[in-house]
Amino acid sequence: MQKLLLLGDEAIALGAIDSGLSGVYAYPGTPSTEITEYIVNSAIAKQKGVKAKWCTNEKTAMEAALGMSYAGKRAMVCMKHVGLNVAADGFINSAITGVNGGLIVVVADDPSMHSSQNEQDSRFYGKFALIPIFEPFSQQEAYNMVHYGFEISEKYNVPVMLRITTRMAHSRAGVVRKFEKEQNLLKLPSNLKQFILLPVIAKKNYRKLLDNQVKFENEAEISNFNKYFNVKDKSKGLIACGIAYNYIMENYQNNNLPYPLLVIGQHPVPRKMIQKIYSECSEIYVFEDGYPLIEELLKGILNIGKPIHGRLDGTLPRNGELTPNNVAVALGLEDTYGQAVPAVVAPRPPSLCKGCPHNDTFLALNEALKDYSKGRVFSDIGCYTLGALPPLESINSCVDMGASITMAYGASDAGLTPAIAVIGDSTFTHSGMTGLLDCATHKANVKVFILDNFTTGMTGGQPSAALNKIDAICLGVGIEPEHLRVLKPLPKNHDENVKIIKEELAYNGPSVIITRRECIITLDKRMREKFIKHN
Repeated sequence: MQKLLLLGDEAIALGAIDSGLSGVYAYPGTPSTEITEYIVNSAIAKQKGVKAKWCTNEKTAMEAALGMSYAGKRAMVCMKHVGLNVAADGFINSAITGVNGGLIVVVADDPSMHSSQNEQDSRFYGKFALIPIFEPFSQQEAYNMVHYGFEISEKYNVPVMLRITTRMAHSRAGVVRKFEKEQNLLKLPSNLKQFILLPVIAKKNYRKLLDNQVKFENEAEISNFNKYFNVKDKSKGLIACGIAYNYIMENYQNNNLPYPLLVIGQHPVPRKMIQKIYSECSEIYVFEDGYPLIEELLKGILNIGKPIHGRLDGTLPRNGELTPNNVAVALGLEDTYGQAVPAVVAPRPPSLCKGCPHNDTFLALNEALKDYSKGRVFSDIGCYTLGALPPLESINSCVDMGASITMAYGASDAGLTPAIAVIGDSTFTHSGMTGLLDCATHKANVKVFILDNFTTGMTGGQPSAALNKIDAICLGVGIEPEHLRVLKPLPKNHDENVKIIKEELAYNGPSVIITRRECIITLDKRMREKFIKHN
């Protein structure tokens, strides 16, 4: 079969296409974005008629995927870990409705917060929802898990989670393709009341989900993704989840593993394998990228058994991602971190692109606010969050998608007026619209800056659901036409923009200032493509 060099994200995408995928739904979020991008750009997916859609947010993506599953087709929904917070309502309830066509929820966690607000571990969500969880240690396993995940999903009529981390998502390795499966035929649920979560039906569905727990555990016990490597030296027993297996093996050349090792790639945890390594070994070391989920399970509330080492007892750092080095230190091997990085290659803080429209917006806002006290600008998640850094230092918050408007609303109620919110166009339609409705309904003295650069810029320029709709949305939720102002953020317009911003700051009520200019990166790309087309 064909062997390809793929990112972990791409391996998942190809695995889904080859597994008979009919639709993928997502909101872009690093490190999950490339999964959907691969399918959007795949000639094979286009030939097969696979639907690949960027959605307004993760909740709508989750629900769209569930709707495709309802119709009997195989579906996948992709997001980063904090996106699962947005999708949580539909995600948790989908475990109780169950599925019709196979449904895989791919969640990409970001230990060390390379591009995220927190380090949350999505395995806890999967455990909370009582569904099977898959966690690959290689790109090939990620590809294989998609095939198997759809089979398990349809075997038990339950969604499954595929959890990866940044290093798996964005590293490359060879992947051998398997057979290609045809898409499912359209087929409605045999029980048309399955998806109606009225209490009388939900109780029955929940009991079925609980009854399946033993079956899920049995599947984990016989799964090829859970492996036990038996070695004579029982002084230590090692447990590795997903990619942590690689970090252990990097410290032992030629697979010369000195201690028993249990690799867990499928949850619920294989109870019999856990009992075996625990009973045979003097002490246990748990390596998992993220939270100490398995370590906590092993220790229990009393913690009166054998020594169990990991993140909780300080053997491994409590925060950040695992590395071959901190695994080596935990096992008493040589510290391989090496010498300090020379200053010439030391990390440098990110900055807005040269020519970015957000820079001109912040310069105008800063000047307009010179006569006001500092600390009144609430921001959001996007390229413009870099406005917090020198030399601009324009913003004072970044909590979650859409929080800029609602935090400004709350601060205005507390007496901080005028309160200012800064939000991007894609983030506005993701989860800012409802906050603006609150401001309009209650006539809050909030000034909302919507930075419209025509794209979802932070994650690579995916389409924005807000394109050509923002003005109508703002008027529709109740913003008065005279307080909906549209500016073009350019140096030549600076003085006029400052004047307009000052006028709105003086108004005692809600207003929206749209700063509209195309992202410099997507503009450059568009002009290059236009040049190539005409030459």
